[in-house]
Amino acid sequence: LDIEGKRQESNAKKIKMNEPSFWNNREKAVILSQEVEELDKEVKKWNDLEKQIVDLEELVAVANKEEDNSITKEAREKFDELKENFDELEFHLLLSSKYDRNNAIVSIHAGTGGVDAQDWAEILERMLFRFAEKKGYRVKILDRNTGNEAGIKNITFSITGLWAYGYLKSENGVHRLVRISPFDAESMRHTSFALVEVLPELPDDSEIEIKDEDLKIDTFGSSGPGGQSVNRTESAVRITHRPSGIVVNCQNEKSQHQNKEMALKILKSKLHTLEEKLKEEKIDKLKGGVQTAEWGKQIRSYVFQPHTMVKDHRTGYETSDLNNILDGNLDSFVEVYLRNNISK
Repeated sequence: LDIEGKRQESNAKKIKMNEPSFWNNREKAVILSQEVEELDKEVKKWNDLEKQIVDLEELVAVANKEEDNSITKEAREKFDELKENFDELEFHLLLSSKYDRNNAIVSIHAGTGGVDAQDWAEILERMLFRFAEKKGYRVKILDRNTGNEAGIKNITFSITGLWAYGYLKSENGVHRLVRISPFDAESMRHTSFALVEVLPELPDDSEIEIKDEDLKIDTFGSSGPGGQSVNRTESAVRITHRPSGIVVNCQNEKSQHQNKEMALKILKSKLHTLEEKLKEEKIDKLKGGVQTAEWGKQIRSYVFQPHTMVKDHRTGYETSDLNNILDGNLDSFVEVYLRNNISK
């Protein structure tokens, strides 16, 4: 659990918070304050659990000695409460990968399916926004392109909060929609796809090195907040990483400098993920074959008609409560995914 390590991390960050220049960068100051709050909350929960165990042991000893039914009943109730608290805290132990505590950078791309796919991408956008809201995370749109008729072509946004990447990495992959299309005059059943990419936001001192000569940087008029003045100043930034071919757009920050800084942060995360993927493929090849991530190899299917169902194809877990899932209540899918990965 490394409770002592978390306590020390919190104390070190509190020292930074006491520095005179701490609030010079308000955005970073707020994030650091939230991190300290979450660390303190986590340490307190485990300490409280330890105290609960001691109290319960004492109560059980009294119940056994006095053979009092009312005390025995109280002990059972306290045990149920202890078990519930433990299950909740045990879940956090599943978030043990290197970047699970980090913020997340999420992109959604409409895929095969035309207008239905663009509408589906917007539904997924709302689902993930609602999930983040329920967790108390902060969402910031970095780039968003709407569809001509409905929905969105793509969106990139950051989710800030402790464990954001750990929770959201289960959503990385192709999401498949099956429904009677509201855009089809004949009310035919359509299948469409959207790709969700989830990246960990890397710390500034990460090992990923980006050379200036490998970058092609273009600026253009932003369609985000700021109106005509933003368009005239060409605050939006597009960065192309020549060696990998990765292209990153950012247009919703207040200035060109901020957009460039955020675009480089996203690029760094994409390069890290690409590097990890290449390592995994090399290992898979040695083991006897690589599975390609072809478009349409969905991780999850959402069926609206003739019945309602959401099924995760990686774990086999499914539910008929479609509306609850689309409203951002993803905890059951997240937990099964994490437990399944730990067991492997």
